[in-house]
Amino acid sequence: MILHVLENAQRCPDLAKVVVATDHEEIQRTVEDAGGEVVTTLSEHQSGTDRCLEAYNKQGEEFDAIVNIQGDEPRLESAMISELIQIMNKPGVKLGTLVKRIEEVRDILDPNRIKVALNSDNKALYFSRSPIPFYKGLMAKEWVIQHPYYKHIGMYGYKPDALREITHMEVSSLEKAESLEQLRWLENGMDIHCGITRHESPAIDTPEDLQNLLASLA
Repeated sequence: MILHVLENAQRCPDLAKVVVATDHEEIQRTVEDAGGEVVTTLSEHQSGTDRCLEAYNKQGEEFDAIVNIQGDEPRLESAMISELIQIMNKPGVKLGTLVKRIEEVRDILDPNRIKVALNSDNKALYFSRSPIPFYKGLMAKEWVIQHPYYKHIGMYGYKPDALREITHMEVSSLEKAESLEQLRWLENGMDIHCGITRHESPAIDTPEDLQNLLASLA
């Protein structure tokens, strides 16, 4: 799975450098055997963002932005990375991510599919494992017809100063409740700019997700 993610990232012409940050020896060995670059990180990180900052600090050079691509997104396309980089290149953007419109009601109801509510400027209002919004007065099967619902794509862009800032924030109550670290950033008043992509990237969150992926590759 990690090699699929790595190869897709390496295909993106807009990335100056691609490294895999991990504390896992088998992942390190697998990536290095495939010719990829690895940054070994501490095992006690509480989030991927904390690990990302350590990996960035070890580069010894400054970059305009950092893209955090999660290792459970094997279908992530290089075009999606470019879409996120375009968002990060806009004036005033410090944090960015991607969302995709939900077409099936089962994704709205699935707690492993993270939903996002957006404002009129496509900034995130809230992320949740629950359906947001809850469309009062309609059966769930009608929600996707009456209102645009979005799911989060597991990839973030940070400006270096923003990455340093968010990793020093205390874990928030909303973050604890939903187990979603981006809620910490929203609770602290930071804007998360969201690009709406048409590409699909199903994350691997459950054994069933993995089986579905393997079946599609067979």
